[in-house]
Amino acid sequence: MDKKIVLPGDLVADKPVKLEGCFVENGKTYAAVVSVTQEDRTIPLKGRYLPNYGDYVVGIIKDERFSGYSVEINSPYEGQLSNRDTREEFRVGDVVLVKIMAVDEVNSAIVVEPRRLTGGEIIEIESVKVPRVIGRSGSMLAILRQYTETDVIVGKNGRIYLKGGNTVLATLAILKICREAHTSGLTDRMTAFLQNESKKVN
Repeated sequence: MDKKIVLPGDLVADKPVKLEGCFVENGKTYAAVVSVTQEDRTIPLKGRYLPNYGDYVVGIIKDERFSGYSVEINSPYEGQLSNRDTREEFRVGDVVLVKIMAVDEVNSAIVVEPRRLTGGEIIEIESVKVPRVIGRSGSMLAILRQYTETDVIVGKNGRIYLKGGNTVLATLAILKICREAHTSGLTDRMTAFLQNESKKVN
């Protein structure tokens, strides 16, 4: 099946199918955002992050409250971290990795399992490009870590934490992945790119 660009509202499948960037209505599947479709998958090209249960996201402590903390998670939703879910004390501006535990109807997301991220750098990409940065079964992420020797933590919300190794090369590689996310053969091209660039450094 050839690649095809679909717009929001375009029919993707005549049956209900769970696809990224799509919704089901009256037993049919439609695109929710501009996407590229190929075979049995879609690759969204644009879209804001909407939290889902189980997602790990990179957030920033926004405010300290009596009951806990509010966490900015690069989303219309605001993260809420209860004092009951952490023994650690945080300050406004701290960068944390948290897990989405629940989402309510008033644009609030309950987050748990906070882990402070210190001494690194943060870059932001469109959240719809995150699956490409991770790759199938983590293949792209493994390549990034191997050739840059950087600790790379990818939040589902499009925030990526980089620490150690060649963070400049890691950043260049991630931005290249995002630019070419809709193309095929990306893993092979990125492997060649990272091999060549890492040789220049060494």
